[in-house]
Amino acid sequence: MKDLVEYIAKSIVSEPDQVQVTEDDLDERVIINLEVAPDDKGKVIGRQGRVAQAIRSLLRVSAVKRDTRAILEID
Repeated sequence: MKDLVEYIAKSIVSEPDQVQVTEDDLDERVIINLEVAPDDKGKVIGRQGRVAQAIRSLLRVSAVKRDTRAILEID
């Protein structure tokens, strides 16, 4: 799941070298933290949060296949 978020984020941003994705496992949940350059934060979130919501939807599908829950946090 971490690789999926990293791939999508690097495809969207202007500075793909500054994309950092970390994954923390808690009980039945996986928390994925996405960090991007300050100038690219708007691109990752998108207008009215549509891009972030689309990434979360793809992440949710990937998590269901693994029988877990996933949460995306954008920093």
